[in-house]
Order: sequence, then C-alpha cells, then structure tokens
Amino acid sequence: MTHKIIAAFLSLTLGLVGTLASAQGLFSPAIKVNDSAVTNYELDQRIKFLQFINQLGDLETRARNDLVDDRLKAQAAAELGITVGADQLAAGLEEFAGRANLKADEVINLMAQAQIDRQTFEDFVRNGLLWREVVQLRFRGRVQISDEEVDAALGAGGQAGLQVLLSEIVIPLNNQNQAQVQDLASRISNLTTQAAFEDAARRFSAAGTRANGGRMQWLPINRLPPALQPVVVEMRPGEISDPVPLGNAVAVFLMRGIDELPAPSPKFAAIEYGILRIPGGRSDAALAQAQSIRDRVDTCDDLYAINKGGPDEALTITAAQPGDIPRSVSLELAKLDRHEVSTALTSPDGSQLYFLMLCGRTAAVNEEVSREDVLNALRNRRLASYADGYLDQLRSEAVIVEQ
Repeated sequence: MTHKIIAAFLSLTLGLVGTLASAQGLFSPAIKVNDSAVTNYELDQRIKFLQFINQLGDLETRARNDLVDDRLKAQAAAELGITVGADQLAAGLEEFAGRANLKADEVINLMAQAQIDRQTFEDFVRNGLLWREVVQLRFRGRVQISDEEVDAALGAGGQAGLQVLLSEIVIPLNNQNQAQVQDLASRISNLTTQAAFEDAARRFSAAGTRANGGRMQWLPINRLPPALQPVVVEMRPGEISDPVPLGNAVAVFLMRGIDELPAPSPKFAAIEYGILRIPGGRSDAALAQAQSIRDRVDTCDDLYAINKGGPDEALTITAAQPGDIPRSVSLELAKLDRHEVSTALTSPDGSQLYFLMLCGRTAAVNEEVSREDVLNALRNRRLASYADGYLDQLRSEAVIVEQ
C-alpha cells in the first residue's frame, strides 16, 4: 500500500512539473525588442487573432513582424509620454467592432470562443491608438498643404486632377450566394500582398480584368462612381479596400498608385451609354453574339439597327448624372473611352449578357470639386509616408533578437 501511495505521489509531482515547464515555455520570450520581450503566448494569440479577422498567407511571419512593430510603437509612445486612457481604449474597441457592425462585447465573446484573450484584443487596439498619437504629435506640424498644392491636385477651374492605378476583384452577388460572397470579399480585403490579390482576382473575379490579375489602367479619379471616389482617394499604394457594394456585385480594390494628372481632367455632368441585353448570360453563344455585334458597330446609334425587329426593352440608351448610374455599370464605364464596349456585366439574375457601350461624356461647367476631400487625401498620404519612414528608422535602430 505504501509503495502505491509513493508511486501516485511521484506521478502527480512529475505531472505538475511537466505542466509548469510547459507553461514556462509558453511565457518565455519568442522575440526580444530592445528591452522588451514578446512571449510565445503573445505570438500564439496574435496568430489566432489574425485567423479571427480572416487574414491569409503566412500568419506566423505576419504575427512576428506585427508584434515587433507593436513593441517599437509602444516604446516610441512611452518616450513621448503618450498613454491611452480607459475611455479612449473603450472607444477604440467599439470603433474596431463597428467595422463588422458589432459591439465590442460581441467581438470579445466571439474571440473567447476562438480562445483569444480580451487582453490580446485590447493590446492590438491600444497599440494602434498609441501609434496614431505618436504620428500626430511628431509629424502633424510638418504637414502643411498649401493652396497651390490643392490647386495642382484639383486642376484648373475646379477640375479633378488626380489619377489612380487600381486592381479590382468583382464578385457577382445574388440572393443565394450573399453570405458566401460577403465572407469571401472580407477575406480578400484582408490580404496583404499584391501577388495574393492578383491570385484571388484570377480565381474569383468576374471582371474582364481577371486574366491579368485584376489590373486596371490609370484612370482619372472623376471617372469612378461618385460613391467610390472618397474611398479610393484615401487609400495608400499597396492598400486593399474594404468590400464595396456595387448592387448586384461586391468589389474589392487594390491601390497600385495615385498621382496628379499632367493636365486637368473635366468633371462630368452627364454620361450617355447604351445597353443591349443578349439572352443567355455568359454562355458561349451569347459571348459569340456579342463579339459579332462588336465587329459591326462603331457608335451607339448602330445599336438601334442591331436591335431592329427585336423587343424594345432589349436596348436602352441612357443619359444620366454620374451619381444616378448603377455602381457596377459606372465602374465599367470608367474603363471605357467613347464608343468602346464592355461585356463584363450581366443582368442581376445572370440570364442576360450586357453589351455596354459608352456613347459619350458631357463635361460639367463651373462645378466645384470638394477641396476638403483633396486636402485630407494629400495630408493623410504625407502623414502615412512620414509614419512608414519613422517605423523603418525605429526598426533599423532597434536590437531585435529572435529566440
């Protein structure tokens, strides 16, 4: 009996030692950043957090890099005496949760189900708030945007002078696939590289640009749908947008470049376009018919002859203000010059192929583009540039040791 008691005691003792050793390893340093350590536990938590927000790719490498950056940002904030109060943190948590139309408590409960601690969520948000304050304090005074710079970006006479280089992924949406499409678009919006975005475009996009990874040509920003312009003008090169609803599709955009136009580009009061609806959706027969029509038409007026004898509702020639045009149509028109054609769209139920032709654009006269939008875009781009450079400097000066 005595031997059995001793054996049981030794078994229990060895089990506790093993558990303590495992816990000790979990909380041992994975990375040292100057005098601060990132533990294996924090690394494991950040990986789970990235999975929770639908990040793709090499999550361990991403987590390591992010945690190193977080330490550097926190150290920079401490040197400047910057802290985040409880109310500020609570507002930050709500702001983050609000992006998914949730409350902070709801996000915390969902994270708990994924074995993510509340502290991990709070640390992520706190570091973002700290860095925002660091950037504002260090660089806000340097960002002085002159009236001349705003004028140059706008162009003469209040005409838009910005052009953008975008890549696109457009995913058709209907009542049956709404949840799946929203989830896919959310995952795409969390991609972190152009290569990953282009791979997703080839796999999932229905746009005509899918074959070349979704890459569009340079476009004057005022050609884009009006609701999309403020979203795009705030993006930095390399940034991927949140999902953008287009009516019967959802789009995600990658910003590859933004620049000033060498010459002013007019804002448009009206856009005239024609849609010829071809039965069969994206079937081979419908696409072949569209190609045959493309070979026979030079202007929108030619579409009337093509539809002669057919149902009147099959052809519409419309002149509308840019803001009144459906977003999916407006986005396709943005890629077209006068009398050019797109066959990238279908009717909402997919039963008809849209033969879309741009008839022409009518320039607006004396219509003011928002100077405030352009001013904010220029200021944010410059602040972002300063912030990226400062973080690179902090990294180069830091002692970073991988354990």
